[in-house]
Amino acid sequence: MKTKYIWLVAAMVAFSSCSDDDDSSTMKEEQLPELTAGTADFSNYVSLGASFTAGYTDGALFKASQEMSFPNILSQKFVNAGGSTTFTQPLTNDNFGGLALNGDRIADPRLVFGGAGPVPLEVALQSSVTVSTDIILNNPTGPFSNMGVPGAKSFHLLANGYGNISNLSAGAANPYFVRMTGSTPDASMIELAAAQNPTFFTLSEIGGNDVLGFAVSGGIGVDQTGNPNAASYGSNDITDPGLFQVVLSGLVDALTANGAKGAVTNVPYITSLPHFTTVPHNPLPMDEATATQVNNGYAQYNGGLQAMVTAGLLDEEEAKARTIEFVASATNAVVIEDEDLTDLTAFGLPSYRHATADDLLVLPASSFIGTKVNDDPTMVNGVSVPLKDKWVLVASELESIKTATDAYNATIASVVSAKGLALVDLNAILIQASESGVPFDEYTVNTDLVFGGLISLDGIHLTSRGYALMANKFLEAIDATYESNFVASKNLAKAANYPTNFSPALQ
Repeated sequence: MKTKYIWLVAAMVAFSSCSDDDDSSTMKEEQLPELTAGTADFSNYVSLGASFTAGYTDGALFKASQEMSFPNILSQKFVNAGGSTTFTQPLTNDNFGGLALNGDRIADPRLVFGGAGPVPLEVALQSSVTVSTDIILNNPTGPFSNMGVPGAKSFHLLANGYGNISNLSAGAANPYFVRMTGSTPDASMIELAAAQNPTFFTLSEIGGNDVLGFAVSGGIGVDQTGNPNAASYGSNDITDPGLFQVVLSGLVDALTANGAKGAVTNVPYITSLPHFTTVPHNPLPMDEATATQVNNGYAQYNGGLQAMVTAGLLDEEEAKARTIEFVASATNAVVIEDEDLTDLTAFGLPSYRHATADDLLVLPASSFIGTKVNDDPTMVNGVSVPLKDKWVLVASELESIKTATDAYNATIASVVSAKGLALVDLNAILIQASESGVPFDEYTVNTDLVFGGLISLDGIHLTSRGYALMANKFLEAIDATYESNFVASKNLAKAANYPTNFSPALQ
């Protein structure tokens, strides 16, 4: 019996020892290295860029989104590594968003989630709001650490007069930049940034708007949105890669003239954004009777195609691709105009075809497809009335966007390498987000509209959580280039601290 109890006591002691070891190991705080700036100097940080830099989200710029811009998030992390506690932004006056010009609205308030999808704020509130950020009446005073200007293309950053309100009516000025120029209305963005003599800078999404304007207009080179958001100022043609190379080199030379270090992003493939991937090419339900009726309307067109084949003026393959034929199905493809098709207008045949999975329809098409022209039930957009070029990007237009983006990114990689700067690969991040999603703390964010967590309700710009992820990717690149240790010391933005959408009640 004594032996039995001796073994029992021994077992209890051993169990107690194991429990004590486990408790002490779980309670022991993780030992993290002390944060170091490495070879970087964050004491005077200036950010330069376009809408992403500004914090544009949900189709607008507003105070809460600016406070969660990726440069502002970075500045807060830089404070712990010798950065300044002051980071100035041209904050708007409210959380409605939008801009006014002497009381007249020139940009609409933000979008909100309406239960099924994005809706204008005023629709959700069921009342109008007063846009109080007026570019004549109440501009803030600089200089500004955040020089992010929504809508700016690469060459706009070098353009004098781009912030002069007298140039606004001619389309040669940007109202967001008008708010920032103050007593020097003709100063360029790069002049105002370089004048602050930064020790560290970020240069983000330069080149994005140079292809975005072309893309959101359906590849026709003119703005179709009617709003002063990304790519609404001047021509929307794709910027020549040769000009882009000159511009980018000039920007980086000016920013590094006094020895400043910095981080630069490349340009993502913007056609991976939900603005271009949300609307399917085949959203049309149709019963047999309706399909027969619509097909009868295209019978003359289809017959003309076969006549061209018989005459040797059109090959069978293209004739088949151009033939319009609806069936009883929930997934009929819309009908579009395609200027890349063989021009048969001399024979009275327009360039029509069904859209395919290779075509990308822009997001506004979702509310246009199926509408009637002048309330005529026989004239239905996307069915009996083909969609015009502004609603769709076809293969040649997509190739032009990709070719330009690749050229821009080659220039960015070369300039960044030559100057020893950090490169943030936004292109790879967006590709991953569109394919499998990007892990961010306990979340995985992707590019799905509304519910993906990365892209805001306008289908182009990031959510606040997306901007927090972007800030972390900057910190990763800065660590790799300048031997800082933001990642190892866990001085990173936390996903849970940044929302994916804002309440309509936020004012």
